[in-house]
This record gives sequence, C-alpha cells and structure tokens, in this order.
Amino acid sequence: MRGVRKAFGGTIALDGVDLAVRGGEVCALVGQNGAGKSTLMSVLAGATLPDAGSMTLNGAPYAPRDPREARNAGVAMIYQELSLAPHMSVMDNIALGLEPSRQGVLGSVGLLQRDAMRRTARSALSQLGHSDIPVDVPVGELSPAAQQLVEIARALACGCRVLVLDEPTSSLAHGDVRKLFELIGRLKQQGHAIVYISHFIEEVTEVSDRFVVLRDGRNAGEGVTTETSADRIVSLMVGRTLDDLYPRGRRAIGEPLLRLEELSPGRLDPASFTLHRGEILGIAGLLGAGRTRLLRGLFALDPVKSGSVKLGVHRGPSAPAEWWQHGMGMLSEDRTGEGLATNLNIADNLTMTRLEGPARGFFVSPSQQRHSATQWIERLEIRSTGPAQVVARLSGGNQQKVALARLLHHDVDVLVLDEPTRGIDVASKAQIYKLIDELVRNPGAGRPARAVLVVSSYFPELLALCDRIAVMSRGHLSEPRPASEWTEHALVMEASGTGLPHRSEGRP
Repeated sequence: MRGVRKAFGGTIALDGVDLAVRGGEVCALVGQNGAGKSTLMSVLAGATLPDAGSMTLNGAPYAPRDPREARNAGVAMIYQELSLAPHMSVMDNIALGLEPSRQGVLGSVGLLQRDAMRRTARSALSQLGHSDIPVDVPVGELSPAAQQLVEIARALACGCRVLVLDEPTSSLAHGDVRKLFELIGRLKQQGHAIVYISHFIEEVTEVSDRFVVLRDGRNAGEGVTTETSADRIVSLMVGRTLDDLYPRGRRAIGEPLLRLEELSPGRLDPASFTLHRGEILGIAGLLGAGRTRLLRGLFALDPVKSGSVKLGVHRGPSAPAEWWQHGMGMLSEDRTGEGLATNLNIADNLTMTRLEGPARGFFVSPSQQRHSATQWIERLEIRSTGPAQVVARLSGGNQQKVALARLLHHDVDVLVLDEPTRGIDVASKAQIYKLIDELVRNPGAGRPARAVLVVSSYFPELLALCDRIAVMSRGHLSEPRPASEWTEHALVMEASGTGLPHRSEGRP
C-alpha cells in the first residue's frame, strides 16, 4: 500500500499512508483510536474505496471494488465483532458466498453440493489444527474462541494469502489467547502475510515480527519488534513519552455507598460486598465466569433470584432508571449493542440520562445540550468534529469516552464499569485511568469522592488501579482482598479455579 489517502467530508482519515507486509511475516499495525488503522484495513479489504494511492498484491496491481473482490484476490479480514450467521452451521458459515452448486459454479443458483461444502469446511479446520470442531452444529452454540476459528477457516477456504486480525483477543480467555498465538505461528509458517491490530503492546511484542505505527492518519514509525522496546512503541503511538500509565494519588476510604447482600442473578452463587466512597473495587475473572451477569443483576438489567442491593439509604433491586436517579450509573461492555445509540450524535448520547441542565420546561434546548457536551469533549479529549457528530462515526476508543462522559454528566456517586478500556488504545487508557483515579480522590468543586466498581479481563490494570479485588470463578465471587495481596499469577490461578480454596472452604 503506497500513499493511501481517504477523507470523510472534512475529516482526513488517511494522509498518504504506506504499508508493506511479506509472506510468512506478522506485521503489527498499532496506533491510537482514530489514528487510521481501521480505515486503512477497510481499504485493503475492499470495504472502503481510497481517494488516492495504489496497492499491489504479490507484485500485481490490486484495487478491489468490494469485499468479495478482495476475498477472491486472497485478502481476508477478521473483524473484532465477528461476522458469522449464528443460526447457520459451521459448514454453512465457512462456505458462505462460496457455495458449490451442482453446476460447479461458485455462488450460482442451483442445488448445493453439501458433501463438497462439508469437505471444504473440514479441510479448512484441519489446516488450522482444529478438526475437533463439528461442522454440522450451529455456530452460535460454539465458544467465542471456536467462533473465531470458524471465521479464520472461512478465510482459508476462500484461498486467503493476506489475513488481517483486528483486536483478535478482545473476547478470548487467557488459554484461548495462547492457542491463537500458536495458530498465528502455524499460518506464518504456511506463508501467509498477517496484519495484527492490537492495543495490547505485550501482545504486539510477543506475536509480531515487525510493527508499523500510525498517528493522525500518517506513518509515525516502524521497526523490528525484537529490536524495539515497548516504551518506544508507545512513544511513537502517542507522540510523546508516556511517563505514568497508571496514575495513583492518595486516597481516603470513606463511608459505605453500595452494599450487595447475598445477591444472586440467575444461576450465580449469592454475592456480597461493600463498596466505599473513595474506593475502587475490582472484579477479576475469565470469560463466562459470571462477572457481567452479576453487574447486570446489580443494575436490574437482568432478573435477580434472591438478595438485595443497597445504595445509600435506598434499597433495591430497582429499575435501571431508579438507580440513575439515586446516583449509580453503569457503563456496559457492549458499547455498540446497548451502551450507546450510535445513530444519534454525541450531545444526545451524552445527555440522554439527565436533561435537566439543557432542558427548558418540557423542551430540550439543543444549544445547552451542545454546550454541556462540548465541555466533556474537551475534558476527556474526545476526538470528533464536535457535539453534533454521529457517534457511529467515532473510533471505538472515542465512543467509549462518550459512554463514560454520560456517567460524569449525570454526576453519579457510584460508577459501575464493565470492561471500561476494552478495545481502546494505550493513550486513551491512560486518560481513563487518570480520570477514574481523580474521581475517587479529588473530584473537584467541593464534591465528595465517588466510588468505582470495575470489571476487567486485563489483570494488570486491576492490580494497578484497585484498592481491593474480588475474583469471580464459575459463578462464585470471592471475598475482596487488598490489591497488594494479589499478583497477576495469583489472579489467573484463582480465576481458573486452580488457586487456593475460597474462604468458606477454609482459606486462612
């Protein structure tokens, strides 16, 4: 890719970007949210037409007009949000768009050759070293890791030579991440050119041979991964040295704000804990352990079998709107599915739970909405064209900042954060960490400190941010312990059920 340019209206997404990847090489593409990574890969995958620039594939001119042309040429992209049909079988998903008919023409109208489709699916899965995945079951019944393998198998079935992986570990458990890295190694040995997009610098240093950094739609640097420190890569991404990724000021733990008393959403074991003002309480655990289900039960998004929630003097369970009214707000892990109205603009999303400020009588003042939104855009450094920009046009990290700004605009006392930094770049993470730290120790304007309950699959951030950490394993929440008593290894062991027994089972 040479001199690739792309603008969306007055916003320049790509300003003459170059990228080259060799066969048998893993090239990491890194940069902050909004740096242009997704747009560049969208051009490569045929989903976006560039305004200028040229591309070659295996030395020949390459200019796909749509994703089908790109796949037929051997370029496949595995998006962070998998594009599978959950009700269809593994076999049907792998052959989707490539179905052999009786006439032998791919995609033509006629009777499908089911045996040929089955052979193709099994061959692709075998190439990945996963013949154990049944080809006749609905893909929606598989684990997230197995679904990702089906997506990669579909790419191989269409003759993929260039594979783009966009945040491939964001929904995977620790063990599945290791298996994915081993799979990438096998694909590399088979001669595939692999572009690996990730915000986890430790993943980049482990899995890639070379890296390319984008910043503000331009090339900011590149190099051999083994010859470059993680700090240097981060500096290239943000344009400066990031001195302190995890800021932590002096905190004063205050009065209890939130109490869970034997709360049991669905099939989870009863969970109890107390969250104090000025405290960050973390919940660690692996995918499927029940962490999100616990938060959804706490916020009355899912039914609760037993137990209660006490927020200040108010006792629930209550409807989500009541929790907002009493000073507790939640940030969902699924920001595009339920956390944001992506078809609305930033101002609407940011102020929708509290319209008293910009409202006049029974009417909403758009100018006051824009004023309130502009203040949060500036404070959280949300990269946008302004409060009138549609949220769907923002990068993932900036969307996450909008969702977090809604809680701050509502001025809640308790922030319930489910995977608050998933899918965002290291500089945006540093901003969010700093903001969370300020909220629990020095919110300003004479306001008392707030309290934060955070779920995260990224254990280093829990260890750095939290005052206490509890671990969810197989539906059971352990008693919170000071973060200083945990290590990353101990969290992994406890989360996987191989650590020490729970206190109720005799742990000292």
